[in-house]
Amino acid sequence: MAAAAAAVRGIGGGLGRSLRELRIHLCQRSAGSRGVRDFIEQHYVTLKKANPDFPILIRECSGVQPKLWARFEFGKEKSVPLNNLTVDEVAKALENIVKSKV
Repeated sequence: MAAAAAAVRGIGGGLGRSLRELRIHLCQRSAGSRGVRDFIEQHYVTLKKANPDFPILIRECSGVQPKLWARFEFGKEKSVPLNNLTVDEVAKALENIVKSKV
């Protein structure tokens, strides 16, 4: 879990350069979404406080596969599956997508 906290601190207020929006899709109950739910519970507030004007959308839907969507400039989108990932792996996926270019 220390790795997740470090990744969130590393992102800090860095959302929003070429990134326009983050959407996290997850299931409220499935085992495959557990790491995503735990990440949101433990790190969402820190991330949102560091990026108060940046849209971070959490979408819960029964039975959906967990996925991170990033919308960049000019409407370009990129997604990363988060199924069965740990909190640290979810943080790493977020860090990678924030640093990526479309």
